[in-house]
Amino acid sequence: MIMRIYQEADYAAMSRRAANLIAAEVIRKPNCVLGLATGSTPVGAYKQLAVWNQQGDLSFKEVQSVNLDEYKGLAPSHDQSYRYFMQTNLFDHIDIDIAKTHVPDGLAADADTECARYDELVRSLGYADLQLLGLGRNGHIGFNEPCDRFVKETHVVDLTQSTIDANARFFASADDVPRQALTMGIGCIMAARRVLLIASGEDKADAVYNAFCGPITPQCPASILQLHNDVVLVGDKAALSKLAAAGVPVCE
Repeated sequence: MIMRIYQEADYAAMSRRAANLIAAEVIRKPNCVLGLATGSTPVGAYKQLAVWNQQGDLSFKEVQSVNLDEYKGLAPSHDQSYRYFMQTNLFDHIDIDIAKTHVPDGLAADADTECARYDELVRSLGYADLQLLGLGRNGHIGFNEPCDRFVKETHVVDLTQSTIDANARFFASADDVPRQALTMGIGCIMAARRVLLIASGEDKADAVYNAFCGPITPQCPASILQLHNDVVLVGDKAALSKLAAAGVPVCE
């Protein structure tokens, strides 16, 4: 296993480091497949990538993208859908071909069929060259929640209360947060050539520690990354504080 840990001073520095790593992948392989994540953590990195693209420093014209997940029951035009998130935070600001951007269909008539279709799509693209991940406070990656087994395939998941509570700030109320989502499974995530996990804030410190210093268990889905061949963790000092306290070496 190759694992590099970069500790940055704050969210802005973390975002720039993550953007650098993503940009390097696009420059290295212009037709790469990027696995993309949503949530508040990657927003800063996406803004930086948009700036560099608009300055002509890199192009996304040949890039394919596959997103981790989508809420079940939300239309792509819904302002809290993850398709909408990707459009407004990245795709609308770079030169990517929208036909080459892929997000699960939250309105599919048959969610199980859609999950199988999405698995086959990701497989047909050769899986992600670089998979970007955020990290839930309960250790979830994508919407792979703590449970009694690692689910390999894209699947429909019931969101835990902690995830619903964490996402409630994006909705009018917690009652408006969907209770289910379609999520890329652990198998697709682990098939990526490289994984880039980003974490910010003291409230992620326990999850980071459990993911990389705790046992490999589906009760902390991110812990499976200990078995991946090439993982980069980028976090601010607050998120990595428990790693530092445990003496885990980090790069600055």
